[in-house]
Amino acid sequence: MAYEITGHTVLTGLLGSPVAHSISPAMHNEAFRQLGLDYAYLAFDVGTDKLETAVEGLKVLGARGFNVTMPDKNKMCMLADRLSTAAEIGGAVNTIVNDNGILTGHTTDGIGFMRSLKEDGHDIIGQKMTLLGAGGAAAAILVQAALDGVAEISVFNIRDDFYKRAEKLMDTLEERTGCRLKIFDFSDEAVLKREIGESRILVNGTSVGMAPNTDRCIITDDSVFRKDLIVFDVIYNPEETLLLKKAKAAGCAVSNGLNMLLYQGAASFRLWTGQEMPVDIIREKYFRR
Repeated sequence: MAYEITGHTVLTGLLGSPVAHSISPAMHNEAFRQLGLDYAYLAFDVGTDKLETAVEGLKVLGARGFNVTMPDKNKMCMLADRLSTAAEIGGAVNTIVNDNGILTGHTTDGIGFMRSLKEDGHDIIGQKMTLLGAGGAAAAILVQAALDGVAEISVFNIRDDFYKRAEKLMDTLEERTGCRLKIFDFSDEAVLKREIGESRILVNGTSVGMAPNTDRCIITDDSVFRKDLIVFDVIYNPEETLLLKKAKAAGCAVSNGLNMLLYQGAASFRLWTGQEMPVDIIREKYFRR
């Protein structure tokens, strides 16, 4: 069908900086077209210094909602009127829904991760996870996995600010969920090997191995890979990191972050429209390389 802006077109969009590279406008606008929805999605380059003004403007304009990306995810928590459980615990928002001027903040990154695993045929509920990294995507995965019923999560990170934040986050998660949570210094290789050996899934939530540094691998001891271990890398450029190549060679089931990206967008889409994004069409058009 022809796609035209009308006097009734509902505004959605993306706030962050930079945003010109984002696939979100193409993905969401195609989904709107496929379902015949009179919506439009635009990208706005807005840093934290202008975020409050931009949010107030979108609220005045009656935008149905918007996504929030770096560096605005944490500050958006303070600007929302209400927060989902995951956003409140994690202290970050990537999706806002505007209901007649009431802004509710959600985080869908972890939802995207969990759905990606499910669609790949993996059930980690009641299982143990080893998670590499404690900030950004890793924190979102940690929160959602614990909320959804993963039994135990061991987090490894260098002793930086993310490590300190993760300690506080994990205390809150343990109080709110039945998940057993531990954090370790990434430099302790013997402990890392032990925790992976006890885990159903190993997740790289860091940028190690991302283009252009594709010769890097966050795991240096290939003996940790075994056939019944799932290995997930949030990186999707390249689609197969050195970590995934090594894991696949050892017989592990492997997944990258492409479907996580798709499904976090689908979760935002559902929050705004009440309808399911046609993910098969969107995947074929924008996620096949």
